[in-house]
Amino acid sequence: MTHICLELPETVYSVLHCSPHELDQELRLAASAHWYQQGRISQEWAAKIAGMDRTDFLLALSRMGKDSFIVNFDDLDNELTRG
Repeated sequence: MTHICLELPETVYSVLHCSPHELDQELRLAASAHWYQQGRISQEWAAKIAGMDRTDFLLALSRMGKDSFIVNFDDLDNELTRG
């Protein structure tokens, strides 16, 4: 597994009221949700990066107020036009 070192102020845990493990999980979820919303990764990969199964990832997106399914409306219009 790849490791990334991120330097943050020492007070970040008290400011965010979380432990290092909780911050790790939150950052992984935020990154995977962002990349999924951009269409850069699939639900499956987003869930893996977040350390979740797909169902839990979709539920987390819902709690975050993010779309669970990405729809390209141009592609949808083309599909509907073709019948």
